[in-house]
Amino acid sequence: MDYNNILFDLSNRIATLTFNRPNVLNALDGQTMEELSDALERVRQDPDIKVLILTGAGEKAFVAGADINMLVRQTPMSARATSRSGQEILNALETMGKPSIAAVNGFALGGGCEVAMACTIRYAADTARFGQPEINLGIIPGYGGTQRLARLVGLGRSLEINLTGDMVLAEEAWRMGLVNKVVPADSLMEEVNALAAKLAQKSAPAMELILRAANRGIGGPLEAGLELEADLFGICMTSEDSREGLSAFIEKREAKFEDR
Repeated sequence: MDYNNILFDLSNRIATLTFNRPNVLNALDGQTMEELSDALERVRQDPDIKVLILTGAGEKAFVAGADINMLVRQTPMSARATSRSGQEILNALETMGKPSIAAVNGFALGGGCEVAMACTIRYAADTARFGQPEINLGIIPGYGGTQRLARLVGLGRSLEINLTGDMVLAEEAWRMGLVNKVVPADSLMEEVNALAAKLAQKSAPAMELILRAANRGIGGPLEAGLELEADLFGICMTSEDSREGLSAFIEKREAKFEDR
């Protein structure tokens, strides 16, 4: 697919996806979601890509929400289909088996907040703002905002954010656990790229299994999650990377993982 609304770059096994509609604060429309879906499948399938960074073009927004011009044309049936399609795309982001980092450089509102929450890790510029303002339009979040937010910050805080529609400043987002780290805006990409480079040195099979255990286990009983972890631990021990990592530790040298 040729991309018009996103930019996609690959360097040193790190893919960077930039939402590129700065004139509308990188708002999500149908074309952007199709391009995002295509790019995520590319990341999932390409063994040369180990980490994905997502960010927004310009200095104002990561993604400032859905394109309102698209929303006003929705019927009940088309709205449900749009919601389910967006949910499936963000589920693909969350479960693609490779870590993703949201570099939140500005407004992450509505669909933008939902994209960030589907990422593995979120770094925010100190100028970033988060929120689910759908209530102010008389609607509700449709791409997971009522679900992932509660899992990240707790039910009470998530309901407050969803019911008031108020924006959350970056530092407050960090305090409540919505983001992992807040950094000065001018050093955001430097920090994110350093983290991505660190992750790119890790074993791809081990990272995939950690993500699978966490994502599948978080919603169920602890005992079921522990059993899943034990199963995946056993699977991981069959990898060449596990043998290399354990041997390197015993031999007091740096491990050289081959992602096998």
